[in-house]
Order: sequence, then structure tokens, then C-alpha cells
Amino acid sequence: MTTLLAMSCKPRAGEALGRAVAEKLLREIPGWTISDDAKEISRVYKFGNYYETLAFVNALAWVVHREDHHPDLEVGYNRCHVRFSTHSIKGLSENDFIC
Repeated sequence: MTTLLAMSCKPRAGEALGRAVAEKLLREIPGWTISDDAKEISRVYKFGNYYETLAFVNALAWVVHREDHHPDLEVGYNRCHVRFSTHSIKGLSENDFIC
């Protein structure tokens, strides 16, 4: 995971990562899954209550804003489903794994 931790997001153009490359990067971020079409990665985070969930969402918002790479979020009382995809290339990029 050290490689991804040291990286920052960059504007992306061109083609999305292929499944093989995406699955290799996925091994560096435990707990995340890749969609059947290999166009997004996602993870569900669970919390004890609504306050903890919103604290996580706010912390995540701060990080992704700094990287200028924003996930889709589904927020419930004690969970947050985070989905990353790079919309400009209609699939996955390194940015999704960095964040």
C-alpha cells in the first residue's frame, strides 16, 4: 500500500484501467471490491451511530476535496457506501485507488 499512499491524484484522460491492472491495484487496498464490469470500486463502512457516520463522511470529504477526486456516497444511519470511478474516462483510474 505504500506506493498508493505516496501518490496524489492527477487529471486523467484516455482509457480506463483494464481489469487485470485494476485487480492488481485492488490488492493494495484491503476491504474494497471491484464491480462486475470493472468500472468502479466500492466499500461499505459501518459505524456505531449516525454521528460517527457523518464524522467519517466529513473526514472523507476533506481528503477527496484536497485530491479533487470525489466518490459517490450512500449514507445511512450507521453506514456509508463509498464508490469510486473516474467519470472523465468512464471507468477506473489510479486516482480511484489513491483516494
